[in-house]
Amino acid sequence: MFNILENQMLVPNLHQVTINAPEIARAVQPGQFVILRSEEEGERIPLTVSDWNVETGTITLVYLVVGRTTQKLSEILPGDSLPNLAGPLGNAMPVDNYGSVVCVGGCYGIASIFPIARALKALGNRVTIVVEARSSFLLYWQEKLKSVSDQVVIITRDGTKGQTGHVVGNLSNILSNLPDHADRIIVNGCNYLMMRASQESQPLNIRTMVSLNTLMIDGTGMCGVCRLTVNESTKFACVDGPHFDGHEVDWDELTLRRQAYLKEEIRSFRSSAAQ
Repeated sequence: MFNILENQMLVPNLHQVTINAPEIARAVQPGQFVILRSEEEGERIPLTVSDWNVETGTITLVYLVVGRTTQKLSEILPGDSLPNLAGPLGNAMPVDNYGSVVCVGGCYGIASIFPIARALKALGNRVTIVVEARSSFLLYWQEKLKSVSDQVVIITRDGTKGQTGHVVGNLSNILSNLPDHADRIIVNGCNYLMMRASQESQPLNIRTMVSLNTLMIDGTGMCGVCRLTVNESTKFACVDGPHFDGHEVDWDELTLRRQAYLKEEIRSFRSSAAQ
């Protein structure tokens, strides 16, 4: 059984869960994900593994409460267990000694970028981490991020900490103020953040990798739910990704697909909240 050791709110609506899963902890690599169920008859959802400890046999996931499944997950108490947990799935984020790498994270992507930055730093890269939030009270894991980077840049939309605004509009300025030319950009967070960051970096000709944890069911490429178009070819995010060059993704198609079951998800979430 996959016992829950910790399940707490980090900031409003964003939670961190630590799970006893020694086999996954031994095998997982930066950028891979797991698929879990929070209820025996519930849906399967993909969550990126944000941290792990081989010695204790634990993995840590950070998730945003957006629907019934994540709401139910947030209600599971330490000592209880998950009915299903499969992983690690997907491909690891490609990492090498590129030189200077900028890692961008927003919302749950702040945690997801952590193991990638850690791996890049271990390979000798100069790592700059850029985190975005609506306000300073939504920032978390700041000390962890500092421990695996050379510089942490904070952007808040209301200006309560760091620079004011979005990554979009600030990214070019951040890149121009780096001591070295950025050789690669890695973005993790909501689709809008990844799309806009890719659009802003494209004229600069800096390869930009994004993590497309789109809607998945089986996570093994058999159902085809997570299909998307990359460089005019059909790909499955779960087995071909979830990491792709953001300059090659058909973002318009991806946005429409993400909205396919929005009404059904809202009804399910309202029904769950009313119980």
